[in-house]
Amino acid sequence: QVQLVESGGGLVQPGGSLRLSCATSVSIFSILDMGWYRQAPGKQRELVAAYTNGGSTNYSDSVKGRFTISRDSAKNTMYLQMNSLKPEDTAVYYCKVRNYGVNYWGKGTLVTVSS
Repeated sequence: QVQLVESGGGLVQPGGSLRLSCATSVSIFSILDMGWYRQAPGKQRELVAAYTNGGSTNYSDSVKGRFTISRDSAKNTMYLQMNSLKPEDTAVYYCKVRNYGVNYWGKGTLVTVSS
């Protein structure tokens, strides 16, 4: 069983920045499939940024150049640095880890971009 806890969400003005964190209960040193997703009101959950099994990173077109995914294996934590935030980035952000063929999700952290 893997527990994931997201943090770092909040209210930010357009153009601002936030850094989300996803703390995991297991070592992420050898986990290749992990990433960030978001779900806006009335919409389906969508990929934001993720590490792939091939070791590369994948970003949604809507966040390329603005968001950066990173990880700290020593802290078993994954991050999402979000810059130049837009109102359309408003959503609940979830982290996901795939471990031994099972997907684990956090409970999410709300990001609201509004003036």
